[in-house]
Amino acid sequence: MMRIPHEFSIAGIYLPPLLVASILGLIAAVTTAWLLDRYRLSRFFIHPPLVLCGLSVIYTILIGSIFIGI
Repeated sequence: MMRIPHEFSIAGIYLPPLLVASILGLIAAVTTAWLLDRYRLSRFFIHPPLVLCGLSVIYTILIGSIFIGI
């Protein structure tokens, strides 16, 4: 049986797993949005900031469910 982490300790500061997943999801979404802008693929979206928000939610859910086990 896998042990689900209750909190992460980073430099002596305890962080909840959902906060860590959301930070990693936001970093992944910003990177994806930067790549979409770099290769001019964001012009196909009506509202690119909304795409960034959606990507951050999707990445947060994926990272939280796969790596952290929320």
